[in-house]
Amino acid sequence: MDDYLLKATGYNGGDVRAYAIRTTNTVEEARKRQDTWATASAALGRTITITTMLGAMLKGEDKLTVKVEGNGPMGAIIADANAKGQVRGYCINSHVDFETNEQGKLDVKRAVGTEGTLSIVKDLGLKTNFTGQVPIISGEISEDFTYYLANSEQVPSAVGAGVLVNPDHSILAAGGFIVQMMPDASEDTITKIEASIAEIPPISTMIQHGKTPEEILDAIIGADHLKIHEKSPVEFSCPCSKERLETAIQGLGNEEIDAMIREDHGATASCHFCNETYSFTINELKALKTH
Repeated sequence: MDDYLLKATGYNGGDVRAYAIRTTNTVEEARKRQDTWATASAALGRTITITTMLGAMLKGEDKLTVKVEGNGPMGAIIADANAKGQVRGYCINSHVDFETNEQGKLDVKRAVGTEGTLSIVKDLGLKTNFTGQVPIISGEISEDFTYYLANSEQVPSAVGAGVLVNPDHSILAAGGFIVQMMPDASEDTITKIEASIAEIPPISTMIQHGKTPEEILDAIIGADHLKIHEKSPVEFSCPCSKERLETAIQGLGNEEIDAMIREDHGATASCHFCNETYSFTINELKALKTH
């Protein structure tokens, strides 16, 4: 099954705005490229899943970058996404794994840490980017994004993301939801949504049982109150290329390029996000010098 995202509204033509997503293949691609161990896969996968849904709230060529920087052994988790369903992500230390926690779940909190910051930078094509930042409140990722949306963007939201990992460390299932209350939402609607979210199984359990994004939203909002507006594909995508790196190297100036030639007899660079490696010979570097 391909990964995809749903945009929907609910109740009275829009008291509720909702997103649900399947990211199994996307998170698996990130896992393979980053060589993440199980707990790190869960933390990175949750971050990628939620970042993709936040990207779906953008328009046109807008994009955003998320950074979860806790005091756990994973170090920072960075992900960016655009309005087209394209996302990528990496973490500083991908080889993090622990025994399951008291609930029998992967111990994401321990990997991420319970102190630090969650920050989001939005590039909306303006002169300056929008930046929001909040403290990490749990390290479980979903709760931290819930706190961010309520406090930095003043949008009461419920955020859920889950990642299940196979014994061979491949991704069994990944997905999530964001449900947001609009300013005109009635108290009755808010109460019903809160009750539904409290009653549904954990998102990882729903994913494990093969629930689709449609079924996740049905469980939260109810088919009678739900209107799906858009279904769009989701994928791991990295725009890095040798041509982009050529431009970056040119920007360093002739002196720096000469130093690469003299000291390193060439240049090699790797992309943090996709781990693709690009090499430049002495002649290629010479060709990049501006005359």
